[in-house]
Amino acid sequence: MESKELAKSIVASLDKHKGEDIRVIGIGELSVIADYFVIASGTSSTQVKSLADYVEFELKEQGVTPTRVEGYASCSWILIDYGDVVVHVFTEQTRGFYDLERLWKDGVQLPLSEFLPEEN
Repeated sequence: MESKELAKSIVASLDKHKGEDIRVIGIGELSVIADYFVIASGTSSTQVKSLADYVEFELKEQGVTPTRVEGYASCSWILIDYGDVVVHVFTEQTRGFYDLERLWKDGVQLPLSEFLPEEN
């Protein structure tokens, strides 16, 4: 699966399960880490875990498994590494503290509409 299609699947899952303030940052021109960061918030550690679980489950159904998953112990920041796309699911407080959007401000903030499925 191409990285943009992978990012679209991730965004669709997060959106469907009520992830908040979903952002997609294109970092492919800045780093070899990945092509995209997908960042979302949950309202509690329980929702953060659920959002991450849904992403993993729904992508596994498409035959895609992460290379690494971190953060389930605290559930305040769960990172799911799919190689070309890295997913960050935060509690609001933890997201504000680490402020990845500021750290990666030289990346391209992509419109969410490019990644959400079209509504009929």
